[in-house]
Amino acid sequence: MNTLPRHLTVDEFLAWAETQPREAGKLELLDGMVIVQQSQRWAHSWIKHRAAILLHEAIKDAGVAYFAAPEGPAVPIRAGRTFEPDALVAPLPEPAPDSLKILNPILVVEVLSPSTALFDVTVKLKSYFEVDSIRHYLIVDPEGRTIVHHRRNDHGIIETKVVDAGDLTIDPPGLTLSLDKLFGTTTS
Repeated sequence: MNTLPRHLTVDEFLAWAETQPREAGKLELLDGMVIVQQSQRWAHSWIKHRAAILLHEAIKDAGVAYFAAPEGPAVPIRAGRTFEPDALVAPLPEPAPDSLKILNPILVVEVLSPSTALFDVTVKLKSYFEVDSIRHYLIVDPEGRTIVHHRRNDHGIIETKVVDAGDLTIDPPGLTLSLDKLFGTTTS
């Protein structure tokens, strides 16, 4: 991938990104321009994987009509902007198998890394809440073993709390996420 295209719409970007080798890195679209994120450390990848699994288990335990997805599907924000969260939760039904995007997530998760932390806590924080369906944005800090939970309440106000122990309640849709299970060891 020598030159990156510019001035793409979300659909143009998704069609182009699908043809790129995964080794090219994680691709996202910011104001029509392709951005590439560098390779990730094992601990970062492992936490992303655990978050998706634990969200899936929390959905099953709660018996709610939602699904969890790992990194992969894009969340369109607006024209020229789409991000690929590290994990997400959205209402059923699941999208078609060949879908490249999730249009109605209720929760998105980003795991901090040295190269993306500032972007995750500024641009993505503001952007994700432009999506009407998103009620929760979890920013997971693997080094600090914390989750910053941004929640849009019923009045549209964003409330923030930092959770560093115990369980995190995510309502709606009524999920419980265990920080002990999330931040356990990478060998479990």
